[in-house]
Amino acid sequence: MRETQLLKGVLDGCVLQIISKKEIYGYELVQELRGYGFETIVGGTIYPLLQKLEKQRLIKAELKKSPDGPDRKYFSLTEAGEEYLNSFKQQWENLVSKVERIIEE
Repeated sequence: MRETQLLKGVLDGCVLQIISKKEIYGYELVQELRGYGFETIVGGTIYPLLQKLEKQRLIKAELKKSPDGPDRKYFSLTEAGEEYLNSFKQQWENLVSKVERIIEE
């Protein structure tokens, strides 16, 4: 099974968790995910996801000046995003617990 199939269902939560720590722009988010070992993540995956999360009002964007060139769109969590993230974490822990029980038997 390819990792991308498993990741599809949890990428929203992973992205929201990273954004919850600090304001971040798209390219920086891709680099952060790669730093966690998700080497197959590309902008073509992340930018549509950020648009979706923004449309769902889980994150908000703010254009800020960049010292290195054009303005950058920085993302931060909304209150709804925090609630979604907390729910995601609970669901994730429940799922991991069930899968671990199955694997251990």
